[in-house]
Amino acid sequence: MLESIKVLNTLLPFFYMAAFGIYLYDFFNEKKSANNSKRVILFITLFFHAFYLVARMIEYDHPPITNKFEIFSIIACAIIFSYFVLELLTDIRGTGAFIILFSLVFQFFSSINIEHTYIVPEVLRNRLLGLHVINAMLGYSGITISAVYGLLFMILYKNIKSNKFGLVFDRLPSLEILEKLSFYSMVIGFVLLTFAIVIGIIWLPAAFPKFSYSDPKLVGTFLVWIAYGVGIAMKLFGNLYGKKVILFSLIGFLFAIMSLIITNSLAKTFHSFY
Repeated sequence: MLESIKVLNTLLPFFYMAAFGIYLYDFFNEKKSANNSKRVILFITLFFHAFYLVARMIEYDHPPITNKFEIFSIIACAIIFSYFVLELLTDIRGTGAFIILFSLVFQFFSSINIEHTYIVPEVLRNRLLGLHVINAMLGYSGITISAVYGLLFMILYKNIKSNKFGLVFDRLPSLEILEKLSFYSMVIGFVLLTFAIVIGIIWLPAAFPKFSYSDPKLVGTFLVWIAYGVGIAMKLFGNLYGKKVILFSLIGFLFAIMSLIITNSLAKTFHSFY
């Protein structure tokens, strides 16, 4: 199995290049043949990436979360999985290149730098921890995709306000659809982040009996979760709509990124396993 893992590790960036290339080609040319085949290529990429991650877990006897380049690969897979689900739900395929590019970059750096490690801290072999991390990555991927759609919304909004009706206007979905895509991605991210938090609450007492709920990483994650929960509630039951939803998505994303940077780099936390 080790040889298969190494082969897939080499091939995955090329799968992502193919998916990115055909989505980008379809964005500029809008050919029916490309529109029909790009989802198939995306599914094949997702399938082989998922197989690769499962194979690593079986071969090395730990979830693929033991170093940052394994995490990069999970992020790449999480982003493309979240987008694939969103595309299936909405059948809107014109924005895929902007999302897949992120997966391509993460997987490229993962493939050229990843370590094939059998010896890791025992805590990192816990399957529940692996499930917690994967759900967290999926959650943050949903938040990231929401921000990307928010950025596309703002670009299109600016072009319309300036009476620029070029390629961006022709190829991107309407402002209303971009708002919905951003909001749906936000909801997907929020739900998956909720799963990650619940799994973490179940797993933490057994793994770290002396842990504290005031841990910076826990506090930061809860604040991000609460912020997005409030935003979703305001959209569903209040007056958050249109450009307000997009601004909330972009500000929420920046807040989430700042929280991750501060808690991972500047604060001491029991999450620092390696």
